[in-house]
Amino acid sequence: MTYQVAVAGASGYAGGEVLRLLADHPQLDVIAASAHSQAGQPITAVHPHLAAYGDRRFCETTPEALAGADLVVMTLPHGQSGPLAAQLSADAKIVDLGADHRLEDAAAWESYYHSPHAGTWTYGLPELPGQREAIAASDRVAATGCYAVAAILALHPLIEAGIAEPADVVAVAASGTSGAGNAAKKHLLASEVIGSMSPYKVGAHQHVPEIKQATGAASLSMTPLLAPMPRGILATVTAKPAADVTPADVRAALAKAYDGEHFVRLLPEGAWPATASTYGTNAAHLQGTVDLDSGRIIACAAIDNLGKGAAGQVVQCANLMLGLPEAAGLSVNGVAP
Repeated sequence: MTYQVAVAGASGYAGGEVLRLLADHPQLDVIAASAHSQAGQPITAVHPHLAAYGDRRFCETTPEALAGADLVVMTLPHGQSGPLAAQLSADAKIVDLGADHRLEDAAAWESYYHSPHAGTWTYGLPELPGQREAIAASDRVAATGCYAVAAILALHPLIEAGIAEPADVVAVAASGTSGAGNAAKKHLLASEVIGSMSPYKVGAHQHVPEIKQATGAASLSMTPLLAPMPRGILATVTAKPAADVTPADVRAALAKAYDGEHFVRLLPEGAWPATASTYGTNAAHLQGTVDLDSGRIIACAAIDNLGKGAAGQVVQCANLMLGLPEAAGLSVNGVAP
């Protein structure tokens, strides 16, 4: 059986990646791809790599344009998907890649996003305990933030196993520039980015409450870094051990959490994640150990911010919501060099 999908906000990087994955999906067909300023333009004028849409144009982002789809994917700026979702049929299945419906705490939303809270939907990270079943039973799913995916996958098993102290967690994560969108901004110019790394939103990144909510962390200090690469995230999470912990204990906690998972891979002992290995995939690569000097637990995760951190996660959730094989249309195999 084939299902029809409408993609709202398809002219951005994440929206383009959703279109790319859906073009090769065996059971999902795109019937509408909407945009704001690009409405009426050929899809290939914005995404020249998407030859499968050579005869298609962006439509306007309206409830009418999205009606009739079996599933709607929203890849809109934060604060825009909530009002649009409220105008769609109550029967419509929706995956929201924006942040509007991720947080349970309205006060946390307003503190980090400075706008009214739109409500809470099922959280779209299937690898968390119980979430796969919850997603499959839901009509409204809030896909994860990109940094959040990497940090949660690295941290959650450690707190769940009782070996990491929830009140003392630090995350440093580097992201490719596509995570900032495709709007023209001076700090994203090639001359500003190439040969340089820089922190941003230090001490107040919007994914902090999301990571805490999903992992049970009570306190999280997070420093995001802009890396001179187009896509990818490498997150390093450290935590104070709750008791005497060995590197084998850390690896055992990660192995237990992701045993049998298709998209999450614990690397062999001594091998460390690299963004290049997950480029273009829905895979997450993990490794963990204990710092020899401080005794702190260290866990590293690499993902593609537009893959497992965005579009791949959307398709994974959509598959579950529609009763399709979870891995349909998605790959764990990257490209090299």
